[in-house]
Amino acid sequence: MTSSHLAQRGGSLSSPKTAIPTAGSMLSCLSREEGARPPVLLCYVLSISLLADLGSRRPCRGPRGRSSMAAAGGDDGGAGGFCDIDFMVLRPDKGGLRDLIHLLWSPKVAENAAVDCLAGTEIAEARRRWAVFVSLVAQMLLLWAKRPVALLGRAAEYWMNLLNENGGSVLKLAANAMHGKVKMPDRSSLNYRSCIGLLDTRIDLDKEIKPGDSNYHAALSIMAAKLSYENELVISSVVKDHWHMEFLGFYNCWNEFEGDYTTQAFMLADAPAPDATLAVVAFCGTKPFDTEQWCTDVDFSWYEVPGAAGCRVHGGFMKALGLQKHGGGWPKEIHDPTGARDNRPFAYYAIREKLKRFLDDNPGARFAVAGHSLGGALAVLFPTVLALHGEEAVLGRLQGVYTFGQPRVGDARLGAFMEPHLENPSRYFRFVYCNDIVPRVPYDDSTLLFKHFGTCLYFDSFYRGKVTGEEPNKNYFSVLMVAPKLVNAVWELIRSFLIGYAEGPEYVEGWLMRLARVVALVLPGLPPHAPQDYVNATRLGAASLEPLR
Repeated sequence: MTSSHLAQRGGSLSSPKTAIPTAGSMLSCLSREEGARPPVLLCYVLSISLLADLGSRRPCRGPRGRSSMAAAGGDDGGAGGFCDIDFMVLRPDKGGLRDLIHLLWSPKVAENAAVDCLAGTEIAEARRRWAVFVSLVAQMLLLWAKRPVALLGRAAEYWMNLLNENGGSVLKLAANAMHGKVKMPDRSSLNYRSCIGLLDTRIDLDKEIKPGDSNYHAALSIMAAKLSYENELVISSVVKDHWHMEFLGFYNCWNEFEGDYTTQAFMLADAPAPDATLAVVAFCGTKPFDTEQWCTDVDFSWYEVPGAAGCRVHGGFMKALGLQKHGGGWPKEIHDPTGARDNRPFAYYAIREKLKRFLDDNPGARFAVAGHSLGGALAVLFPTVLALHGEEAVLGRLQGVYTFGQPRVGDARLGAFMEPHLENPSRYFRFVYCNDIVPRVPYDDSTLLFKHFGTCLYFDSFYRGKVTGEEPNKNYFSVLMVAPKLVNAVWELIRSFLIGYAEGPEYVEGWLMRLARVVALVLPGLPPHAPQDYVNATRLGAASLEPLR
C-alpha cells in the first residue's frame, strides 16, 4: 500500500485552499519519482491489515507548489500537460529512520522526505499515518531484499529448466549425470522457458476453437498473454511455427522513472499483409522474480488526468506504459516514438506507430489488446491513452481488450471516461478466475480510489462462467471467506490430478503447477493467479457467455 490509498480520505487529509499548481511544478515533481518499489505479491500479503483499515477519502490539495522533496528538477516540455493537478506518492527509497519517526507524530506529511505531495498536505488521523508508516517499513525491507530475490529467481528458473531439459525429474537428471549426458539449459534458446511457461507448458492453440467462435478471440488472447512472458526467440517461433501466424515484432521498452527496460510486449497478425483480419498486441505481466516489474505493481501512486474528465490513474502502470518524465506526461507525439535513435522505445508510442502502419497496410483488419496481471493493466490503459490523444480512427478498429487477472487501474471517473470508447457494444472483457487475489487489489470500497470498470467475466473452480459487475469477495480479505477459500484450494489440488482424465491430455498439470496448488493451502489467492486457470476458463467455459457472442 502507498499514499494513493490515503490521498482521498474524508477527514484524514487537510490542506489550505488556494490556486491549482502549474503544470511545470507538478511535472517537475514527477521527474523525481525514479525510485524502485518492492515486490507486489509480498506487499499485498504484508499490507492486508493496512488495506482493511482504510476509510473514506477526498482529494488532497494544497497551496501552489510542492513538498520539499518535489521542489527541484523537471521540466514541462510544453507538450500536453498531464499530471498537473493532484498527486501523492510514497518514497521508501528516500526516507530514513528520522522520517519514519516524524511520520508517527506529525501530521505534516508534506515536510516528510518519504512522502511526495502538494505543499501543505496533512494527514490528521494517527491511524492513517500508522498505515503509511507500516507501508513504508514494508517497502524498505522489500527493497533491501531486491537483489537476493532476483538471484533466487534466476537460480530457481535455471534449475527448473535444467530438469526440463533432462526428462523433467531429478531421477532422470541423475541418470543423465551418471552417463555424462546432462543437457545444460541456454537462456537464449528455443527450449528455455520462463517460470510462467513452466507452470503451464501448453503452447499450441486449441484446435477445437475456430475463428468465428464466440470464445476464439479470448482463447487466442490468453495464449498470447501467456506467451509474452517468454524470450523473443521463443515467441517468434511459437507464433510462426505453431500458430501459423505472422510475427510483427517484439518490444523491450524503457521506463524513464525506473531507468530500466521494465515493459515487454509483442504483436502478431493472423495473416500476411494485405490479407490480415486481426492483429493482437500482448503485454507481458509481472514475472515472479523480476522485482523491476514488481515495482510497477506495488507503486499505488495516482495522478490526475486533466484531459480525461479529471480521472485518477495508477501511477506505476502509466510509467510502465511510457509516461514521459521530461516531456509533459502524455504528449501526443514524441521525437523518437520507436526508440530507433537511442534504443529506448516507450511502449505506448512504439506499439502505436507499428499498429497504425499495420492498419494502413490491412484495410480490413481490426486489432485486440491482451495481457495477464500487470500486462492486463497495460492492455486497458493502452486504449485509454489512445482516447486521451483523440485517436478515434485507431479506436474505431479495436476488436476488443481482453485482460486476465488484471488489478484495478484507476477510479470511477476513469471508467466513465472510457465507457464511450469500450461499450455499446462491449469491447472490454475482464476475466477473473475464482480466488485470484490480484483482480481484488488495490483495495476498494464504496469510497476508495481504485475501482474496476468494464465487463467482468467470472469463473469458479469448475470453470463455470458468469457475467458480473464485480467479482465476488471483491476485496479478498473478508474473514468470512477464509474457510471457503481453503476448501476451494483443497479442491483445486485434487482437481489437478483429475482434470486430465476429464478434459483430455492437454489439461494435465505438471509437478510444478501441483506444487503451486499445495502453496495455495497456505496462500489461497496466489496460485489461482497463474495463467493455467485462465487458459482453461477460456477453453472450457467462455463460449457460453453472452458478451462474447
